[in-house]
Amino acid sequence: MKEKNKRLPDSELEVMQIIWDCLPPVARAIIEEKMKEIHPIAQTTLLTLLSRLSDKGFIKIEKQGRSSVYTPIVQKEDYLKEQSRLFLHQTFQGNIRSFASALCDGGLSKEDLKELKELLDQDAL
Repeated sequence: MKEKNKRLPDSELEVMQIIWDCLPPVARAIIEEKMKEIHPIAQTTLLTLLSRLSDKGFIKIEKQGRSSVYTPIVQKEDYLKEQSRLFLHQTFQGNIRSFASALCDGGLSKEDLKELKELLDQDAL
């Protein structure tokens, strides 16, 4: 069963962020190198995470010689849209006023609010 609309665990999301940020297809060695910048993990752990992402339908694994390369199936923008929608509905019962209030109470600066207003005024969201 594919789980594309589910929230990824943090460790899988870190791997997906790297895959999304690279030009596909991405070699395991590149993913492993970039993971070292976040926090080192064992190669076997990385392979397990990649396998899980494949099982969930987030990436496609292809053999290239003796190694594999990884291509995203789910695009970053699609994942973020779905997670934002789920967050709004699960946390705020879909109430945009409560969400906006929480954003403001949560420490958004005047500059952040100004930028958000400009994006709304420009219909850029």
